[in-house]
Amino acid sequence: MSARSHEYRTAHNPRLDTAPLREFTARFATAEEIENWDKHVTANPNGGNMLQSAAYATVKNGAGWKVRFLVLETPGSASYNLVLEKKFPVMGRLWYLIKGPDLAAAGDLKAALEACAAFVRDRKLNVFTIKIEPDVVDSADAQAQLAAAGLVKAPNIQSNDSTALLDISGAEETVFKAISSRARNAIRRAEREGCEVLRKEPGPETYRALYDLMADTVKAKGSMPLRGYKYYAAFWDEFCSRGQGNFFFVYEDGKPSVGAFVINYGAKATYKDGGSTQNRKQYGDSHLVQWAAIRRMQELGCTEYDFCGTPPAARIKDKSHNLYGMGMFKTSFTKTVTDFVGCHDYILAPLRHRLWVNGAEKVFRRIETARTGQQFY
Repeated sequence: MSARSHEYRTAHNPRLDTAPLREFTARFATAEEIENWDKHVTANPNGGNMLQSAAYATVKNGAGWKVRFLVLETPGSASYNLVLEKKFPVMGRLWYLIKGPDLAAAGDLKAALEACAAFVRDRKLNVFTIKIEPDVVDSADAQAQLAAAGLVKAPNIQSNDSTALLDISGAEETVFKAISSRARNAIRRAEREGCEVLRKEPGPETYRALYDLMADTVKAKGSMPLRGYKYYAAFWDEFCSRGQGNFFFVYEDGKPSVGAFVINYGAKATYKDGGSTQNRKQYGDSHLVQWAAIRRMQELGCTEYDFCGTPPAARIKDKSHNLYGMGMFKTSFTKTVTDFVGCHDYILAPLRHRLWVNGAEKVFRRIETARTGQQFY
């Protein structure tokens, strides 16, 4: 984990209780700030997140969401956060601060959210709930700060609210020694037996190859839902066009057998998408793909590698969990599972929020899925 992100993401931080409360203001970003959005987001206190990026904003804008670019300011610092907005009949607007807000400490949540509430009321935006999911590590202290901010737990949305994080800030040899002996042995065996990882250029052929591998994996293991090909192609295209997307493949019998898409965003690398064929002959190929990706991310200046999704720490060895297999693979690189606090609601209109959680959300999600064939969030 990078030094810059340590304070906000450490579970037991004395500053959570001792730091003086700071005042925040909220506003929409200027045209210049939006033009240079990634530069601002990656300079956030916690380094930003690829789901707050300009690429992701382009993917989501118009796809059932309106994108808002929100700036939270306090004397001496600013935080740039992507807001996804949906408008519903009767209910009004829902704001989703995806992987945000990105703040220096969990103790800032209360003041920052109060600033958001004042802003949307002043602008008469008719927002009934602000949904947040900051990268705050779950702990008793963090839960106390969430309660103090008036937040209510909501179902988690993103797959990496529990995840495996690997510090890749050291030398290649240091990082290699830090992963488990099982992963190291798998990588060495794959290399000895002539397995080769190829980096592929973005484009329809590459996109289709990875999507087909992802579909094979979902069909065999049913671990996670798969969106349509057009969504992934647009997603990969946006990140690659900004120099933030990387494809890695292994081939068997002349065909792709393991594939991965990894994002470099600021100092953070994220293993976003991957798939493989079943009953492969080459042992260690998946581990070798990840090792190749880690080395490439180091070259690009990343200091943290997010394997993007595991069971919660308490269930990492629970074979009944749908992510058990993925969790075992990912924790062969880093034993520690990081549980973030996940999704919470900041309620601006209590009656409409009660309607939302008591059935309106399910109705609107069902209608949109039937209309578009896409996932709601």
